[in-house]
Amino acid sequence: MSKEIKLLSVAETAERLGVTRARVNQFINEKRLPAQRIGRAFVIREEDLGLVGNRKTGRPPKVIGKS
Repeated sequence: MSKEIKLLSVAETAERLGVTRARVNQFINEKRLPAQRIGRAFVIREEDLGLVGNRKTGRPPKVIGKS
């Protein structure tokens, strides 16, 4: 029996991860989130969400006084 692969749009992925669509596109461009292009849109496999799901949120702390 084969396993069904669920594909998500960028908007669906953003909603699941709690980020913006621009951030999902950034993950794709940085090769942190594998995606396939179908026409002009990207689709992401649901099982790949774990690759960016456990990331640190926010900006890294600013280092002061380091040269």
